[in-house]
Amino acid sequence: MSKDKKDGHEHAKIPNYAKFIISGLAGCGAVVFCQPIDVIKNRMQLSGEGGKSRDHKTAFHAFFNIWKNEGPMALYDGFSANIARQICYTMTRLGVYQMSIEKFAERGVEGFKAQIGSSLIAGFIASVIATPTDVALVRMTADRRLPENEQRKYKHVIDALIRMTREEGIGTLWTGVTPTVVRAMLGNVTQLTSYVQAKHYILNNGYMNDNIGCHFVSSLISGFVYAFSTAPIDMAKTRVQTMKKEGGKGEYTGMVDVWIKTLKNEGVFSLWKGFGPYYFRIAPNTVLLFVFAEKLTFMYKKFILGDTESKGGF
Repeated sequence: MSKDKKDGHEHAKIPNYAKFIISGLAGCGAVVFCQPIDVIKNRMQLSGEGGKSRDHKTAFHAFFNIWKNEGPMALYDGFSANIARQICYTMTRLGVYQMSIEKFAERGVEGFKAQIGSSLIAGFIASVIATPTDVALVRMTADRRLPENEQRKYKHVIDALIRMTREEGIGTLWTGVTPTVVRAMLGNVTQLTSYVQAKHYILNNGYMNDNIGCHFVSSLISGFVYAFSTAPIDMAKTRVQTMKKEGGKGEYTGMVDVWIKTLKNEGVFSLWKGFGPYYFRIAPNTVLLFVFAEKLTFMYKKFILGDTESKGGF
């Protein structure tokens, strides 16, 4: 059994495959609670597109509109796609991040530089792999807002992926890959690095012990930094991935084109349209993700590796 040293003690080292499994389980656990917020966030980002009147004034307005007009189950539209996305994206990015941190450490690179480098690498790899599930998720959560004759009515994520490939070509699975990759790399840097830095700051200054309270506060800080920095990218990604193509040509040519048209027709603050539900999706998702990851890591170390001294250790 491999070991590593931390705080002067020998601790059992978690194998790489277990890191990926723990990351995937943590992501799926978080999305069970956060799926309705994802639906509201996507609907808010599409509301008022092109200068039209907004369908929803606030996140609460969107929630009640969806509940009243479409039924409570509409808040779980795209749930299968979100689970698939967590398996492809969250499992990969957290697993690769932890592996990369170890590789940097073996080469004598630690701390902030290693965190930044690992976040960028993990974000790039995970987002490229997960873009098809992200396209399916965005389309499925936004489908009911379209006119009846334009709705795609995907049954589940597998149906969505098969139909997109058959009806629009395999390249459609990577629609919006550029803003997805940019958001993932920036998001990984801000979310993972800010979480680790906030946690270390709290622990090193003795404000809290390494427990669920510390993980909760660190996650809230991380969630805000992540949401604010990536909201304009996420808005552009959502619009690119849901746009209809006529004659093979879409309304937008890419992320920058979305920003230019949005600024012209809707104003600068529209770049952060849906920020409320976006943050209230990111914050609990970040909290649950890291709390689950920390606790699952602790349980693996304690019950599988027999390490009773180590804490969570993300």
